[in-house]
Amino acid sequence: MHVLLTGAAGFIGSHLTDRLLLEGFRVTGVDNFTRGLRDNIRSALAHPRFSLIEGNMASEEEARSAFRQAMEIEPLTDVWHMAANSDIGAGIANPRIDLRDTLMTTFQTLLMMREFNLPRLAFASSSAVYGVHQTAIHENIGPALPISNYGAMKLASEGMVSAAAESFLERAWIFRFPNVIGSRATHGVIYDLLHKLGRAPDLEVLGDGSQLKPYLHVSELIEAMLFIVSHSRERLNCYNISGEDAGATVRFIADTIVAVAAPGTPIRYTGGSKGWVGDVPTYSYSTEKLRNLGWRPSFTSSQAVERAVREIHQEICRR
Repeated sequence: MHVLLTGAAGFIGSHLTDRLLLEGFRVTGVDNFTRGLRDNIRSALAHPRFSLIEGNMASEEEARSAFRQAMEIEPLTDVWHMAANSDIGAGIANPRIDLRDTLMTTFQTLLMMREFNLPRLAFASSSAVYGVHQTAIHENIGPALPISNYGAMKLASEGMVSAAAESFLERAWIFRFPNVIGSRATHGVIYDLLHKLGRAPDLEVLGDGSQLKPYLHVSELIEAMLFIVSHSRERLNCYNISGEDAGATVRFIADTIVAVAAPGTPIRYTGGSKGWVGDVPTYSYSTEKLRNLGWRPSFTSSQAVERAVREIHQEICRR
């Protein structure tokens, strides 16, 4: 099978690239390196079944060129669309970022799939589409009222995928990610706090530390996505992916970071229930549908945090 993978050099995309190659797929990766790094795909670049196309999927011309080049290598069977702006804060500061890098990359991907008659799409969405809810969030909960431009553009992208499944796609998968953590991260609470260490006498943490969210290690996210594609058979398949516990607090994350990277560093909390504009401080994320399909994670949120802190700290030390 030959997969076109957008965002192939990004945090999640690069891990997916490595796993698909391991599973025997041919992979053509597309990335404009806005957030993706060539170092993330260093091993893939040496693999005989991997090809890299540098291009901007928000551009119709460049998207068409990428699909055409991929088809010339070998006919495509699947498209995995991972390309998006993944920095919520950047999208709040400049809403054009999410419009361009999230919504328009999805629009152009679907446009090219229709043009090249490609029937199967796997799409990376987010728990951010839901907004704030007081009860456990199921896939069919409503209304979905995101509170960030990132979530809004992911939700709009889901709408386009759903419409495409009605008109020309034979099968589509929508994965609603939780807080995904692990090596090759380019942002997020662990990445940000580790990079703050040493810049001041203490470690500043936004909010009061009580924010409680589920966290999933990137390795388990990849496992879950591949499992869903292999086992779900509806025309449109939408799944929450997450750990099964209540989550880990920001205070636990900060304590773990200090213990691993800078023992004894004082931690200073700025106060308030939110870390930033667009932050959903606490939510309960139902994975009942995924459990019923047959997949469960191995790590708790706390275990995923501990593993990710060590991985990202090691990466920073190697630079």
